Amino acid sequence: MVIRCASDNINVINKNTTMEYNVRVNGWDFEFVSQDEGQDEFYQCRGEVMYDDEHDQIPEPSLWQAALKLESMLIDKGVKANADHSEKGWVEVTLNK
Repeated sequence: MVIRCASDNINVINKNTTMEYNVRVNGWDFEFVSQDEGQDEFYQCRGEVMYDDEHDQIPEPSLWQAALKLESMLIDKGVKANADHSEKGWVEVTLNK
């Protein structure tokens, strides 16, 4: 199954038990995570740890672009979503309820 949006390269890679999908965006595999009985749901993906000019950790540029693309696709489908990054190369696209 393929999820299409304004640009290509967003593919469903497998369906998990909560009926949500892990997706591949621009070659990055985002895992769907559901915690706290569905109250905390997000997609996550991890890349290399990188640093900005102030030595703060940042995600790989291509991974960050993929997260923003996934966020945009979800918003276009009516889902409140927010892309963010944390430490150690992780990015998350949170589904806001």
